[in-house]
Amino acid sequence: MADYQAPDHIQDILHNLPAEPGVYQMIDPNGKIIYVGKAKNLRNRVRSYFQPSNYDNKVLRLRADVADIQFLLTGDELKALITEAELIRVHKPRYNILLKDDKHYPYIRVRTGDPFPTVEMTRRMERGDGHRYFGPFTSAGGVRETLDVLRKAFPYLTCDREITGNDARACLYYDIKLCGAPCIGAQTQAEYWANIEGIMRVLQGHAEDVLHDLQREMAEASEALDFERAAILRDRLRVVGQISQRQRLVADISANQDVIAFAQEGSDACVQMFLIRNGRLVGSEYFALAGTEDEQAEDIVSNFLTQFYQEATDIPREIVLPHDVEEARIIERWLRDKRGGRKVKLTVPQRGNKRELVRLAAQTAAEKLQILRAQWASDTVKQETAMSEIQEALGLPQPPNRIECFDISTTQGAAIVASRVVFVQGVPRKSEYRRFNISTVLHEGSDDYQSMREALTRRFQRYRDAVETPAEEVQPGGKADRDETWRLLPDLLMVDGGKGQLGVAVEVLQAFDLLDRVPVCGLAKQFEEIYLPGRLRPVILPRRSEGLYLLQRVRDEAHRFAITSHRARRRKAGLASRLEEVPGIGPARRKALLKAFNKDIEAIRAASIDELMHVPGITREIAESIKAVLGG
Repeated sequence: MADYQAPDHIQDILHNLPAEPGVYQMIDPNGKIIYVGKAKNLRNRVRSYFQPSNYDNKVLRLRADVADIQFLLTGDELKALITEAELIRVHKPRYNILLKDDKHYPYIRVRTGDPFPTVEMTRRMERGDGHRYFGPFTSAGGVRETLDVLRKAFPYLTCDREITGNDARACLYYDIKLCGAPCIGAQTQAEYWANIEGIMRVLQGHAEDVLHDLQREMAEASEALDFERAAILRDRLRVVGQISQRQRLVADISANQDVIAFAQEGSDACVQMFLIRNGRLVGSEYFALAGTEDEQAEDIVSNFLTQFYQEATDIPREIVLPHDVEEARIIERWLRDKRGGRKVKLTVPQRGNKRELVRLAAQTAAEKLQILRAQWASDTVKQETAMSEIQEALGLPQPPNRIECFDISTTQGAAIVASRVVFVQGVPRKSEYRRFNISTVLHEGSDDYQSMREALTRRFQRYRDAVETPAEEVQPGGKADRDETWRLLPDLLMVDGGKGQLGVAVEVLQAFDLLDRVPVCGLAKQFEEIYLPGRLRPVILPRRSEGLYLLQRVRDEAHRFAITSHRARRRKAGLASRLEEVPGIGPARRKALLKAFNKDIEAIRAASIDELMHVPGITREIAESIKAVLGG
């Protein structure tokens, strides 16, 4: 796109941008904000998007959609950061990295603004209401479990009575020791507040300190012969001890930090946080992100920091990160202000305990992301929505219940592999994945079009063979592929690529007289454009639509499977060529070895000396040479 030139009205805006700090908003033809960014110098930053030499995928998509640019001067970088975070929270632009469902995360609210505070779960945090909030958490079930445990140690009210101490009768919770009944005067306001303070100290990570206080109070009660009070404190000790064990020591006792790492795969990402207070792990939370494709690691971390801590109620002294953040000093100033003027430090450790914690967080994030992707893939409602959107957008005669996608993997024309993946009802069916070792272009250089032609031709030839040769007519041991996967035609055939790959797929379908029966499309990665036969303009699904998410997952899975197959073939080819390096192995003995082990070079590598000597012409000396060269 070296000849790119911005439209005249955009050029006018670019010429008149001020060289000052501020926030810019990119707007599409419908007047919708599609991207919000901040800059120390608005003129330089915004102009960079429209340089002909800028080939960044995200930039290419952005400037294809932008119809207008607006900006706000903020005076300094800190105000720009705050304004950007607020605009992203309100407008949720489709090209920004976003926390998925951030408004639904639960908090624990302690209503400290009331004379007798209650403790509850809430999904809304009201600033300036005089109450204390802890969180956010990702699991409502986990919050309820935490509150159940805390209530056993520190009973509190759950009713909405006006507490006067003069009620005639307490509720059932008093009888089962989950409330101290200040309503009937069984507990003073000071005693009730002591329980609330205990809850908040535990939530802040001070369970060990609370344990020491309870032990001291129990000893004092025992010395005063107040055995009923001592028994109550004993029960609290047991519960708080369980909580303290969960809050295991993972760092120096003075450590007050959040450890952050993330994992990314395709358009999905997951951030993992370890919350460490007083050296103890008090929480482990994960957060799913949307819109992370084509984003740099430092941008993902930076965007998460500003969005998460914009609403967070507990900001630690130190935040441990996996990567440097360009605007670290500005973010530190912002967090310091949110923490009441107390210093906050962003750290990227290179070694030691902190680095190990980052590694563990990254590993946890990767494992969680796999679980989340499996959950998203198996979400029936989302899959039905996705297939309906694809059917409507592509004009399909029926929902694409069966999607087949083909991709090519090659390195400089060597060991070319095509992959086919199958999704049924929006879920991968890995038992039907297939790979094709491409042979027609091995000596002609890399030719993705010819490779795709060979793979599709072989696929639909197997369909024809399967239809024309019923399974019962195939003799046992026959070479005909009776796999039912070849008998089924896809509701949508997808190729990874644009017009060129689509043209090849159309030619193959025409050759097998299937073009009217098999809908076909090409998905081009750069702009996520969907190309259809006979249409000049591509179809562009909304960036956050379920239909596009499904097509991206199918395409990404085909690419992953092709790469995996390609690596395996290269490795096998490498072993086969090394076999020729073995002293005493000529064409005849090599052929005998491959025949004896069913052309499986891995089987030769794994065979014992005695097993190799059973092959005609292989002596012990040659067998030992084979093991020395191939290993195993």
